[in-house]
Amino acid sequence: MSKKVDVVVWSKQGCSYCEEVKTYLQEEGLSYNTVDVTHNDAFRDILDTKYGVRYVPVIEIGSSENGVYKAVTEIGLEHLKVALADSAPSHI
Repeated sequence: MSKKVDVVVWSKQGCSYCEEVKTYLQEEGLSYNTVDVTHNDAFRDILDTKYGVRYVPVIEIGSSENGVYKAVTEIGLEHLKVALADSAPSHI
């Protein structure tokens, strides 16, 4: 049985890095939820509390079944690709 991987993208309007992440996920056929921090500083406060950052994109990858998520806070698709590979369901 394979586990389902959930992806959450924290982003803001007009962020080219955020759009790059979303485009990549769409091209890979991965569904994701978005948390838009554009007009909500409280969301940035959450990022600061959880990960010590106030910028986006931040990508959370994990499972809502067990509530365990890993965050990608580094800018650049190479970091996202590594995190997704590490979180890929094993079903061989």
